[in-house]
Amino acid sequence: MADITLEGVTKQFGLVTAVHRFSLEIADAEFVVFVGPSGCGKSTTLRMLAGLEEITAGTISIDGKVVNNVHPKNRDIAMVFQNYALYPHLSVFDNISFGLRAKKLPKSEIQQRTLEAAGILGLTDLLARRPGELSGGQKQRVAMGRAIVRKPKVFLFDEPLSNLDAKLRHKMRAEMKKLHQQVRTTTIYVTHDQVEAMTLADRIVIMKDGHIEQVGSPDEVYQRPQSQFVAGFIGSPSMNFAAGVLEGNLEAKRLTTPSGGSIELGTCSYPAGTKMELGFRPEHMEVAEKADHNEDQISINAQISVVEPMGHETVLICETAFGEITGKYTGAHKFIPTQQVHFQVNKEKLHYFDAQTGKRLEVPSA
Repeated sequence: MADITLEGVTKQFGLVTAVHRFSLEIADAEFVVFVGPSGCGKSTTLRMLAGLEEITAGTISIDGKVVNNVHPKNRDIAMVFQNYALYPHLSVFDNISFGLRAKKLPKSEIQQRTLEAAGILGLTDLLARRPGELSGGQKQRVAMGRAIVRKPKVFLFDEPLSNLDAKLRHKMRAEMKKLHQQVRTTTIYVTHDQVEAMTLADRIVIMKDGHIEQVGSPDEVYQRPQSQFVAGFIGSPSMNFAAGVLEGNLEAKRLTTPSGGSIELGTCSYPAGTKMELGFRPEHMEVAEKADHNEDQISINAQISVVEPMGHETVLICETAFGEITGKYTGAHKFIPTQQVHFQVNKEKLHYFDAQTGKRLEVPSA
């Protein structure tokens, strides 16, 4: 196990900077997830850590030792890729133990460590099979077993579940969480799926265009996103936004949108003239019988355009005077397109972002 430090790590491909001065400290035995859209630099950062990409600037340290010029095989890192990269002509046992045999370890140790890894991953009854006889989830577990058996200081996972169907991904997420609880090895996991990030991570690193947007626990990035990008990326369905300008006095502020819509905010400490993006999550929108005025809530009138029944909940895509929003409803009521609905959102659940920078607006001090 090991702690990892990245200081000002930068990667350029010609004139294109893929990763900009990436700095992060990862504690021993921590499970950290890099998440972001395609092209944000998360896999490039992982590959620099593994030594598969040469860094342009900065330093990478493992257990206090700078490894910038250390060969990948000498970094004591095990990496699991999106494609399983198994040897089709070898059995599961031989695939898992391949790295140990390459090191010419004693046969008894190879046997012991392979059986131990197979037991952890539930592969004991499959050791004689070949990859062609395995399901996608079983192949992924074999790839993970090949990493575990080496007992490395660090595990690196590059979108390992993206080839699996939704049900199997859910199962494998649970297995990976159990695995980390058992082996307690420092783990860095790359994904574009925010559900994987939220369910697996001790801390999430959210990236955009090669920059770190926010680092925090799953609860921190969900409850207190530091930018509009993070707010819109974390959460499913995405957070709703209403862009506009604050008008009115301290006790009767409203957000007026370019399309002519408005949201009555009541008492608001942000000054009139502030251009902002008001954010609120679908799960915090409550359906009301009528457009009641409550000083603790904002009221939104909407017309349903699409109804998406999900079984345990209904997703409502609606049109408002300030644009499209998405709401959730968990009751038994049946909704239909073109129906008029009234939503209420507790003001404590609102998020405010600067319209120009996208950064979170903090409440001004008195």
